[in-house]
Amino acid sequence: MSTLVALARAQAFASGKAQPIATVRHLHVSDDPLVLIPLAMAGEANAPLAAMIGTSLEKPRLLVVSQPRNRDERFAFTAALAGELLPYLESFATETEAVAVDRGRDVRYRYVDAPQVWVPNPGGVDFLRLLGRSTRFRRTDGDYPVPPAVPLLGQWLTFLASAAEMPGSALLSNTVQALGMHWTTGQSAAEDAQLGSLFAWITEGAAAAREAENGPVAGPATDPGFDNKVLAPLIAESSPELEEVLRDLLTPTWERMWRSLDLLRALPAGARVGTRWDSDRDTYSAFVEHLAEDGAPQPRRDGAVAAASRLQRLENAAARYAVQRAFDDPLVMAEHRLTGAAFAGVVTLANPDRIDDTGKRPVLRPRIMVATTEPVRVEAGTNLTSPARPSQKAKVISVAPTADGCDVLLELSGGMGRKLVAEPGSVPAVGERILLTTLSEAYRPGAAFPDPADTPWTHGGPPAAAVTSA
Repeated sequence: MSTLVALARAQAFASGKAQPIATVRHLHVSDDPLVLIPLAMAGEANAPLAAMIGTSLEKPRLLVVSQPRNRDERFAFTAALAGELLPYLESFATETEAVAVDRGRDVRYRYVDAPQVWVPNPGGVDFLRLLGRSTRFRRTDGDYPVPPAVPLLGQWLTFLASAAEMPGSALLSNTVQALGMHWTTGQSAAEDAQLGSLFAWITEGAAAAREAENGPVAGPATDPGFDNKVLAPLIAESSPELEEVLRDLLTPTWERMWRSLDLLRALPAGARVGTRWDSDRDTYSAFVEHLAEDGAPQPRRDGAVAAASRLQRLENAAARYAVQRAFDDPLVMAEHRLTGAAFAGVVTLANPDRIDDTGKRPVLRPRIMVATTEPVRVEAGTNLTSPARPSQKAKVISVAPTADGCDVLLELSGGMGRKLVAEPGSVPAVGERILLTTLSEAYRPGAAFPDPADTPWTHGGPPAAAVTSA
């Protein structure tokens, strides 16, 4: 927990009202989302009990498994879920747009929009991941066949769950995490995991949150007391009242999720949210193309090289997402200013036409002086970036203490055009207030991984001796 979030949590506790910890929205919220609330039976490994699904607050569809231990009923439920979910996921694979690649020398195509599925909490994401894993390899013929839509649904659920692991992705989002990214409450992190309590803190305050704690859960697990007193007798008797009981259980969560989307939409989107959604559209387009051309289900587990490559992508995405959030949101950047990773100041001197001719050819290297009253914990030679000019580097030449702070001399490179004269506005002018930080959105090249066949036998590759003797 950061210092500012801890302070906001203390203020929320004192005031009884959730406090904002972001000034902009840090994730994409679709104009046409699908909300899905899965519910599993307690004591059974990911056995579906019910699901409420739909693209409109007024028209939820409730799917129920009256006997969760019955294999046929479970796969009938999965087929019904596929009947609701697959048309939505495939409906965006229509209109495409051209995207320039290779510096404009070529183009590729992607769909102009992509689906966005919302679940209540991280447990909902885990439920869909396990459901996808248990269905994508099912056979539609032979012994114990399943409806044709079941394995296809499994592939889509695996795709969505995999996308949810990527920091910044919004193809599969959970409401608890989205709300917690923008507001903080006066209760513990464990209590924030309860959607009803978290939502009540944000909309009404602590008193309403205490009442919401005793309300219905948001799945996928059910309350033990509800299981023993209500659910178990209804399942044992195959009671027709089961559907109505489950509808009453899920409806409050259904309404809170749609109201949560309205809360998020009320926040202005961060400047880089659109770029991340473009990446989601690329991912969606690639998967649709895979289904059309190959259609093979995802492997049960990654090999050593694929796992290492994926881990690196996740790490790079997490670092990039943290930087983008800070660049988009002054409240997030304030935390970095507290730690000395960023500082703000006023330009007091500027030489925008300075030329460095010490190398093989002259290059434009303007210098500016920034006066700041904030602590500066960077040394000469450090490269800084301004969120206002992310493509420009500012190299620290010197840091000189003053009576009320320090003067930082910077040499600029990049983001000023290709001539020996800086483009207008590309060099900060005297009197301009700028923010500088060690954070950077610069591209991080991936590591070179070996071919899977060249990995050692401990990581999937055969021993060289064994290959030779064979």
